[in-house]
Amino acid sequence: MTFKQMTAAEVAKKVINKTDLFILDVRNESDFNDWKIDGQNFEFLNIPYFDLLDGVVEILDQIPSNKEILVVCSKEGSSIMVAEMLSEAGLDVFYLKGGMKAWSEHLEPVKIGELTKGGEIYQFVRLGKGCLSYMAISNGEAAVIDSTRMIDAYLDFADDIGVKITHVLDTHLHADHISGGRRIAEITNAAYWLPPKDAAEVTFEYQPLESGKVITIGHTSFDIQALYSPGHTIGSTSFVVDQKYLLSGDILFIDSIGRPDLAGLAEDWVGDLRETLYTRYRELSDELIVLPSHFMIIDEMNEDGSVAKKLGALFADNHGLNIADETKFRALVTGNLPPQPNAYQEIRETNMGKIEPDYEKQREMEIGPNRCIGNGR
Repeated sequence: MTFKQMTAAEVAKKVINKTDLFILDVRNESDFNDWKIDGQNFEFLNIPYFDLLDGVVEILDQIPSNKEILVVCSKEGSSIMVAEMLSEAGLDVFYLKGGMKAWSEHLEPVKIGELTKGGEIYQFVRLGKGCLSYMAISNGEAAVIDSTRMIDAYLDFADDIGVKITHVLDTHLHADHISGGRRIAEITNAAYWLPPKDAAEVTFEYQPLESGKVITIGHTSFDIQALYSPGHTIGSTSFVVDQKYLLSGDILFIDSIGRPDLAGLAEDWVGDLRETLYTRYRELSDELIVLPSHFMIIDEMNEDGSVAKKLGALFADNHGLNIADETKFRALVTGNLPPQPNAYQEIRETNMGKIEPDYEKQREMEIGPNRCIGNGR
């Protein structure tokens, strides 16, 4: 039999299309339990590579014959060896090219919708990390919002559709992933916007993104309007795009709300978070389509692979938006907080421009699951 490679992009299509897949994950048990590839119709078997050094005969009866089989490890090497052994045992198998590192970095562009006077908005879904970023396009110009460090995905996409990136924006100073915003701006000569209250320690020049600021893309009346919405960070800023979309950053998610502790100030910022969610957002139209910067589980995804829902529906269904008692809200948000993101302090310092880790170090800093979701469930 044979073994072949399967790319992260091919796996992403299987997630979105809800395809059957059997995954043999040969990482250590702790790594598997902390973070794995998630798919609605995926089955998993976790057997550490070192337990398979003497062969795969003992696990053959645990591997189905009627599904595609994908072997996964951290970087690729171990999965190739196990895939080869399974092939020699008579199975057709795949290994994940680039391993979980490649899965963490793949971005899947999904069209969200049209803009009122021409143009469209796209969501870049980072399935392996739960990150969501955006590109809004109008009259040959584009704005990129909350970009990841994998900047080629945005640059190549802009080239492919023939638009020029003129603005790059971050909703806040990120702590769970390294922003590619500044690098995109440098390469494209675009303006880079950052909330000034999050930028007190940055070492580079930026445009201050403040409430009420309107940024026009293209020659139409398509605007990005900034809405100050603290709580996740002191400077967190949402964007209302074309009066149709609310880019909520890490303040509001589909099934939960943001966490206010990534700078160690949960008790100080939880009041800001409640003010944003229960007062500022309540003043907005229920018809706005919420586009967050993260998601937690694939159940939050729509049939087309997008992560989006109307604000009115979230006010009805999201538990974090329906806690009338402020004391209970504070207890929910600040109690039993999930672990901090991997290397979050180093990531913050990188996004401030204080340190410049090399490529491999940046990859290591980001490995692991999304940790920006709070306890709003």
